[in-house]
Amino acid sequence: MAFMEQQPQPMSGRKPPLDDTVPLITVIEASQSLQSHTEYIIRVQRGVSTDNSWTVITESVCLRSQISGLNLPLPPKKLLGNMDREFIAERQKGLQAYLNYITRHHILSSCELVKKFLDTNNYSANYTEIALQQVSMFFRSDPKWEVIEPLKDIGWRLRKRYFLVKDKDQPKDKQVLSWVDLGPDKFLSDKDLLSAVKLLPTLSHSNIAPVSFATTSESSALVIRVFSEKGTLRDHICKVKPKEPFLKKYCNPKKIQGLEQQQIRTYGRQILEALKFLHDKGFPYGHLHASNVLIEENACKLLDIENSLLGLPSYYRPYVTQFRKMNTTESIDVYSFGHLLYEMTYGRPPDAVPVDQYPPPPFSSVVSVLLNNWLNLPSFQIQISSKLKEALKSSKECLEKHLVEEQRTIHQHKRLTRAQSHHGSEEEKRKRKILARKVHGKRKHYQKNHIYCLLAGSGASSPPTCPSSPTPLPGSAGAPLAPPLPPPAPPPPPGNEAVPPSLLPPSANGVGRSALLSSIQSFSKGKLKKSETVDRSIPRL
Repeated sequence: MAFMEQQPQPMSGRKPPLDDTVPLITVIEASQSLQSHTEYIIRVQRGVSTDNSWTVITESVCLRSQISGLNLPLPPKKLLGNMDREFIAERQKGLQAYLNYITRHHILSSCELVKKFLDTNNYSANYTEIALQQVSMFFRSDPKWEVIEPLKDIGWRLRKRYFLVKDKDQPKDKQVLSWVDLGPDKFLSDKDLLSAVKLLPTLSHSNIAPVSFATTSESSALVIRVFSEKGTLRDHICKVKPKEPFLKKYCNPKKIQGLEQQQIRTYGRQILEALKFLHDKGFPYGHLHASNVLIEENACKLLDIENSLLGLPSYYRPYVTQFRKMNTTESIDVYSFGHLLYEMTYGRPPDAVPVDQYPPPPFSSVVSVLLNNWLNLPSFQIQISSKLKEALKSSKECLEKHLVEEQRTIHQHKRLTRAQSHHGSEEEKRKRKILARKVHGKRKHYQKNHIYCLLAGSGASSPPTCPSSPTPLPGSAGAPLAPPLPPPAPPPPPGNEAVPPSLLPPSANGVGRSALLSSIQSFSKGKLKKSETVDRSIPRL
């Protein structure tokens, strides 16, 4: 069956898929006032690498009109005085806080409106039209399927589109078709990926949503599964309809309510059974969250088990990359299950990860009940060839290796950021000033002692603190013997002859030393007279 047939392209010419879960960091660098408005220059950076950044110049940073139902911290404008310098500076601070709120919000940061506003080059395509073209090609090759209606924006992924379809042989049974681009974590070959995806319709488990049809192409995949009118677990918690857009349903739900204790026990046990089955079969998952758990007749079923095969990043990827201990798909599933258990209990996700303080629990002994009779699990089978098992194992190892590398990069960036923040803190600046003053005082003291040493070499007395060079011992190796001292000069005849000031002994109050310094400063080379030197070192015969 042909699906989305394309001409094969060499790997070197294929653009690598973009990870849409990598956060965008925004900084308003400056603002410029034009005739009647103000433009803001925004520096946008993808991830932690400063090399992957660009500039956005915009007149308005308002996304409130497109994102309805949210109370965003957008600073207000003024009717008069919008061009005042003080108002522009104050508004720029408010707009920076507004951008920080959006880019750090787990749902808003992945919103298509935000991505297109901050990164137009990578998100300018119309994914709905691309999906319609690919789905139309699929329907031409298999005419038994028919589109009922598009399900607009019911998911959080930018490059994934949903359509409500039906089988012409069974027109009363509604099914949902999902089309998605292959992700950056795809490590299976095209042949192995197609083999693994075609196994999905044969997988039978009471807690995994059945797949009616699945296939892949070079760059995308298409999966059809049964549509549930009751919606997902998050739809039950937020009390919303499953067909509504993702932002409208979950960004600011008007009414949220946690589940009953018995429901938490039942759903938690069923989810663990499905996860254990996938882990035992070597099927990587890593995509557990409340929107991927389908509710049907007091039973839950996992959705999108094909995501890891297709290389799609996890919903909790921004959280997982912050913790280096979560470096396997099993540890990601454990973390995601704890996140899901919190949401089922309290009716909302945790405010921050890790959770430092828990609200008062409405129930007790929830987790202990989940593990009762764990060994009495029903057995489910799926036939996987040994070759495909090795390919899945290799793909899982590559996925975990890529995750570890990304965690290492983020960890190094966080260490560098903390060091820079500590170096620029006020306390650290004060310590550096004190240290600089101490070094300057020691250098000044050394220079002063050095001057005294020079004066001592010219015949003046030196203070006790003047460092002196060690005197070599007589007869030591390599040290020549010093010549005998000349006899002392005869005493001067009595008289009133003036004695040169340089020969006067230093007085106790430092007057002689001051005179010596004064004579050194007033020394002039022009006052010197030429004299004849008699060399007496030649031996006489």
